[in-house]
Amino acid sequence: MAFFSDDVLIQKIHVIRNQKVMVDRDLAELYGVETKHLKQSVRRNISRFPEDFMFELTENEFLGLRSQFVTSNPTERGGNRYLPMVFTEQGVTMLSCILNSERAIVVNIQLIRIFTKLRQILLTHKDILLQLEKIEQRLSGHDEKIAEIFHYLRQLLNPPQPPRERIGFRRSNE
Repeated sequence: MAFFSDDVLIQKIHVIRNQKVMVDRDLAELYGVETKHLKQSVRRNISRFPEDFMFELTENEFLGLRSQFVTSNPTERGGNRYLPMVFTEQGVTMLSCILNSERAIVVNIQLIRIFTKLRQILLTHKDILLQLEKIEQRLSGHDEKIAEIFHYLRQLLNPPQPPRERIGFRRSNE
């Protein structure tokens, strides 16, 4: 049983600090809790969330992220008093442990499957790039070789003409 379509969940994954993360308010919405409740639960269990599981955005990161959202009050933090927390794939998994609701478990399973699909897609694209690089390396230098082949073909088609000897009879006074 899935609560949300994969497309909806994928749109809630952002790349910040070269990591795929999800924002606290999006996760709260998915898990069916208030953002405030989610943040309180995290703070009460902060030892479960090292920096590679969860981190707070800087002001600049938040401004960059906010430009992707429609916020109610552009001069404030979209109604937030504090900068948002973002959670990596491991942090999302840990959230389902501390929220411990049936919905959190179902949504978390769906999210983990999506993170896995994204990782597989990335690996596929990486393999394609590696193959293209190999082809490029094999073809580098071919331009010079092809030019050399054309040079030799022109020579074969238009060989240099040696000076011709005159044909005919010679007279003795020549």
